[in-house]
Amino acid sequence: MARLAIDFDPIRGAAYRASGYWNDETLADWLERNARLRPAHPALRLGDALWSYRRLHAETRALAHGLSSIGIRRGEVVAVQLPNTPQFVLAYLAIASLGAVMQTLHMPYRAADLEVLLRHSGAVAVVCLDAARDYPAAATFLELRGRLPALREIIVAGDTVPEGAHSWRALATADEPVDPPRLGGADPFLLLYTSGTTSSPKGVPHAYQDFLANARLSATELALGPDDVILSAAPFTHLYGLFTVNMALAVGATIALLPAFSPPALAEAIRTLRPTAAFTAPAHIAACLNGGLFDGLDMTCLKFVQISGSAVPPALGRALEPRLAGGKVMQLWGMTELQAGAFTRPDDPEPVRLETTGRASPGTELRVVDAHGVALPAGSEGELQMRGPSLFAGYLDNPQATGDAFAEDGWFRTGDLAVIDAGGNVRLTGRVKEIINRGGVKFNPLDVETLLLRHAAVAEVAVAPIPDPVLGEKACCFVVTRPGQSFTFEDMRNFLAAEGVGKVKWPERLEIVAAMPLTPTRKIIKGELVRRLLAHN
Repeated sequence: MARLAIDFDPIRGAAYRASGYWNDETLADWLERNARLRPAHPALRLGDALWSYRRLHAETRALAHGLSSIGIRRGEVVAVQLPNTPQFVLAYLAIASLGAVMQTLHMPYRAADLEVLLRHSGAVAVVCLDAARDYPAAATFLELRGRLPALREIIVAGDTVPEGAHSWRALATADEPVDPPRLGGADPFLLLYTSGTTSSPKGVPHAYQDFLANARLSATELALGPDDVILSAAPFTHLYGLFTVNMALAVGATIALLPAFSPPALAEAIRTLRPTAAFTAPAHIAACLNGGLFDGLDMTCLKFVQISGSAVPPALGRALEPRLAGGKVMQLWGMTELQAGAFTRPDDPEPVRLETTGRASPGTELRVVDAHGVALPAGSEGELQMRGPSLFAGYLDNPQATGDAFAEDGWFRTGDLAVIDAGGNVRLTGRVKEIINRGGVKFNPLDVETLLLRHAAVAEVAVAPIPDPVLGEKACCFVVTRPGQSFTFEDMRNFLAAEGVGKVKWPERLEIVAAMPLTPTRKIIKGELVRRLLAHN
């Protein structure tokens, strides 16, 4: 595949344009506007280093010229494997300004993962580091180029540029501007891949009008403006991290850069960069709280901390919010296929902010359906489905997956279990594929996980199905204990009994693990826990 294009439903498109959700704005338009209106305003901050919008605009134009000079053309896919650095943001904007499409590659991915994704996307170029710790990134991509017919160019952001690759520094110092193509909202600009925690990854192409409209409208709902400083603990290679970049560019705010998450690094970024809004996952916050890294930390700069990526235990938000000195803990639900689908707002009451993921994002419609696809009334649990202006049109070159993802009436099947209350607020209750079926009796393990997190010895927990010759499945509880604490099978049973949990939901097995296997966006990979367990039995 040399060039990527997206086919939109013309009826859907006309409705969203008429409603004002979709327009023809592009990333280049946003950058140009910010550089014109507030040229000296900080666009990026990394430590003590600042990039004004004027500088970001100039460096984007130079890099775009460099990419054009090596043959990158409109519609071609350019893959990027970079941490949350200025180079990532520059690559994102320069690739877009050429009308090309950026494919993100998570930093932990290695040769086997990368080859599958690059072959599927047909990427013609890769932007990478020279090396990262024990990972020879540039050498890896040069080796892969010999096996991938579409891959032509390797661009290395680093001091050591091997033969056969291009130097980022050389490409980014061009002094001739490139004439940008005329682009519109329907043009593709981004190719993401699903995290693959439950199945093989699938390519998710997006046009400007999908994600930019969602970011522009969501920024307004979150009361973000040009004087905000936005920090993401999530990688920009994931839709959640990229969502924060898009919102910052939409309003001309400052992007505070945290190159890679660690609990100490996040605490230090809050101390030195003074963000007004932080976007995190439950694992980020739990690790900082458990490690005492927020103890005594001045967090008065934060208007809110948004938590997303998996269901958020209410106790986590209640432990964090008093430390914000007036700032709010909020939640967000999103997916690669749609960016932000629902979130709480700053003026929502505490029970809504801490116990739900809030209402639908602007233009988004949400419903809960039963196993037969029938819409359920408020307060009922079922599969969460959505439709709206940010929803993708279909998976890349995968009609089977596309067909499976959409209901007959066009609603997208998210795979999440949820309850929507009378106020439209969504409470996530689990995943359809994570339901445990014990001899025909089905239960959702999220309830048990949420309760066990209250135990003083439990730092992290995951309950997953394991094969059973009689019942088909049983439940196994995987636990990471807090330092210096112990947790036994009897401790687990006694605690659940004291909490009033019916025995049908009690796991039949307990496994203490040193650490949870996580996706790049810090979701627990339950399938990997089960695989490891079965491999040692």
